[in-house]
Amino acid sequence: MTKLALTARRKRRFLLWGRYTGASVIAAVISEAAILTAYGLGAAAMVAGVIAFVAGAIPNYLLNRYWAWQQRGRADRKRETLPYVVIVIVTAVTAIGVTTLADSWAQAHIASHSWRTILVGAVYLATYGFMFIVKFVLFDRLIFANRGARTPGPTSQA
Repeated sequence: MTKLALTARRKRRFLLWGRYTGASVIAAVISEAAILTAYGLGAAAMVAGVIAFVAGAIPNYLLNRYWAWQQRGRADRKRETLPYVVIVIVTAVTAIGVTTLADSWAQAHIASHSWRTILVGAVYLATYGFMFIVKFVLFDRLIFANRGARTPGPTSQA
């Protein structure tokens, strides 16, 4: 690969990473607002986590598909939609489980509902932060592979 092609590929990958990060930040803000609101208003940690998951998952998928990986047309259910759903559900179950554990600990050790809300929100966000890179790799290599912003292989015209 020539130096110019390598530089162009890096630029495309950097732009992809930036768009993915932007989509993830937007979805995280929506999810975090949802969990803080639901839990703050008295919902159980598990219920608040489910609400937050649903609130962020839909814009996350749409932003990743159409903006980050620039996919157009109908999604392939087996190759794209189903693996995406599995990945985000595993992420959600992990976040909800860890958040529920944090809530159980907080209920026993923290008297202030405000501080418990902050802790549960922070744990929820930290779990998604941890999964951020894992999800990028899975989205890029599995779900949106060889499409959108991916770099095509060299071609030759003889």
